[in-house]
Amino acid sequence: MTAQRGFARRTVALAVTASVAALTLAACGGNGDSKGSGGTKTGGHNAVDVSFSKEMIQHHRQAVEMASLAADHASSAQVKSLATKIKGAQDPEIKTMSGWLTSWGEKVPQDMTGMGHDMSSSASGMMTEADMGKLEKASGAMFDTMFLNMMVEHHQGAVAMAKTEKADGSYRPATELAADVITAQSAEITQMNKMLGKG
Repeated sequence: MTAQRGFARRTVALAVTASVAALTLAACGGNGDSKGSGGTKTGGHNAVDVSFSKEMIQHHRQAVEMASLAADHASSAQVKSLATKIKGAQDPEIKTMSGWLTSWGEKVPQDMTGMGHDMSSSASGMMTEADMGKLEKASGAMFDTMFLNMMVEHHQGAVAMAKTEKADGSYRPATELAADVITAQSAEITQMNKMLGKG
């Protein structure tokens, strides 16, 4: 009986040790997976998300400024309609990204549009101060052509920025917004090129 009890105790002890070891390995494996397979995608943000939000806010602000000129300067109903669509899509996205930055304890970029500041170096596809000055002075068919050409370039810059965010960002709402930007603005690039006779 004594030998049987000793054997039983050793068997239970080994089973417990094996279970603890298995749980420890599982826990370690789980931690490694969450870091290596983008487990943070659903949770926190990273530096790419912050950079994307700050640059895209300024990028969108300039697009909204350009689109706002169309109401009084454009001659084409198609251009006016497209400009309204661009403004309607990008204004809410500016607010969304500003909210993210605030929640992360980051500063929301100061609104420099319409203040004579050249933002061309801060983000891909941005118009220079000189470009914006030419657009403001243009009207009619000349404005339409200039606006479409500039907005194609502007959108191409936004798509490039969004692709970087989609690939390297960690904050799911930001990567999802980036995917939306790629889809919507790529379609608008195609539309504008057709309006320019390039499609």
